[in-house]
Amino acid sequence: MDFIFIKKSQVLSKSSIISGWGNFPKILGEVMSVSNQNQLKKVTIADQTIIPFGNGRSYGDSALNNKMVQFNESKKAIELNTKTGIVEVNAGVQLGELIEYAIQFGWFPPVVPGTKFVTIGGAIAADIHGKNQHIDGCFSQHIISFKIMLADGSIVQCSNQENSDLFKATSGGMGLTGIILNAKIKMMSVQSNLIEQTCYQAKNINELLSLFTQYDSMRYSVAWIDCTAKGDNLGRGILYTGDFNAQACLQETNKSIKTGISIPFFLPSWIINKYSLKIFNMFYYYFSSLNKNKKVNIDYNKFFFPLDTLKNWNKLYGKKGFLQYQFVLPLEHSPVGIKKILTLISESGQGSPLAVLKLFGSENENYLSFPMKGYTLALDFKRQPNLFSLLDELDKIVIKYGGKIYLAKDARMSENDFKKGYKYIHKFLKYRSQQKMVEKFQSLQSKRLNL
Repeated sequence: MDFIFIKKSQVLSKSSIISGWGNFPKILGEVMSVSNQNQLKKVTIADQTIIPFGNGRSYGDSALNNKMVQFNESKKAIELNTKTGIVEVNAGVQLGELIEYAIQFGWFPPVVPGTKFVTIGGAIAADIHGKNQHIDGCFSQHIISFKIMLADGSIVQCSNQENSDLFKATSGGMGLTGIILNAKIKMMSVQSNLIEQTCYQAKNINELLSLFTQYDSMRYSVAWIDCTAKGDNLGRGILYTGDFNAQACLQETNKSIKTGISIPFFLPSWIINKYSLKIFNMFYYYFSSLNKNKKVNIDYNKFFFPLDTLKNWNKLYGKKGFLQYQFVLPLEHSPVGIKKILTLISESGQGSPLAVLKLFGSENENYLSFPMKGYTLALDFKRQPNLFSLLDELDKIVIKYGGKIYLAKDARMSENDFKKGYKYIHKFLKYRSQQKMVEKFQSLQSKRLNL
């Protein structure tokens, strides 16, 4: 058994302009940062509505409210059993902090998203998925148990077996059931910090989906798509597959990967336009194809978290911010639905420089968990006047083909479309009402979606 302490801020309260990672919407709110459970209980039972706030990495308004609570308890932050890989970790610890500590002993989180700056509490609240969802499922499926503070200040431990309704409502519940305190997680054994990666070039979406099927036995797979391509090249892209190299050994992570470079200010919004996007996507497609069908060993940071090396990359979209739009379609409807969506995007001239396609496996039983068996596409769009009408049209296609939109990325979905997509929504609403969570835990998103 080994453990690490992580020092956190003990500042109690601060009012300021707050936004999610997309810098839209922005509100004047108060983030109350507390460092122990007694303080947290006082804040929780006070006469106000609150929402947990982690590291500000959810894109839209799911963690925004007039009052937000950031819980950073430093006592026994990470406690790892180096023999079994079972780790007990505080909810305020960032995924990257857990990785950096655990990988030296040969352990890695079984599921990671596209950034290592998400907190453990946020990972549970969004029930995050990764490049291996089709094989290893979501983050919650590797949680042994977690403790959560409820609206009355009481602390409850839950798992799939103990207080299972609370577990299913909280995992993917976007902070609307309580404040997660800590979690016990089963980590994955790895022999090295190197990923053996192979990339494959696809001339269009049909080829790309065929490649996913061909390499669906690979633990990790993800594709970049050129959203500006049209006609016979519609949906062209690069598929990346990989897994931890079992033949290599653990070594020190490259310091430059950890440090990265920072975007110091918001760039002018005109820099991202249909012409610059087309040029960028064209160069990226051809540059990436130079290494096609070749196996290369790269550090896990480059494979899982390529954007994290560019700090404050959200400022690339300008002061007005951007919206990330992520949807999933059932497997049988994915080819036709994705083609229709890519066609609309390419014709609109609002193509995304970051379009990421992944294969999903079976869904879990959590009430608001996002994945279902099929394909998910995540896209970034610069906020501009004609964007919302485009996204409304994309919503129609997603709902028509039985899909849904990811709450952790959402900032403008309608209540009607949301409730059509999530089949267990009635269970979530019933449980939240019965446990009197509605009166305490609210966000801009929950108000918009009538949760």
